[in-house]
Amino acid sequence: MKIAVIGGTGLIGSQVVKLLNDAGHEAVPHSPSTGLDLISGKGLAEALAGADVVVNLTNSPTFDEASPEFFRTTMDNLLAAAKDAGVGHAVILSIVGSELVPDLVYYRAKVLQEDILKAGPIPWSIVRATQFFEFVGAVLSWTSDDECV
Repeated sequence: MKIAVIGGTGLIGSQVVKLLNDAGHEAVPHSPSTGLDLISGKGLAEALAGADVVVNLTNSPTFDEASPEFFRTTMDNLLAAAKDAGVGHAVILSIVGSELVPDLVYYRAKVLQEDILKAGPIPWSIVRATQFFEFVGAVLSWTSDDECV
């Protein structure tokens, strides 16, 4: 099975590509370093050509008020291109319990990404993982003040 892994050169993506290829799939990594720009859509048609599945592992470059627009734009572009390319399934990586923390804009943005996928034109899966250890500092900064966490 040919799988286009968007964000496939990053921390998580590179591991996903390796695991999928080790399992006998043809996982192809795509990212800005390979010529893909999800914001403009540049390179999407080429990235998805012949793919059976697209896995979206991209992340907003910020965790602030700009993150919802990042996920809206990139998901709209990705789903339209996936439909045009005849991709049979779309997968995204999300966060366990994100809908339970609506005060955090980034979590709201991840819920928005999920909702866009669910409303999209192709079958989908959402993989919800617990927050990665690399994000502990950011998560603590969002939920703490001078006296408590």
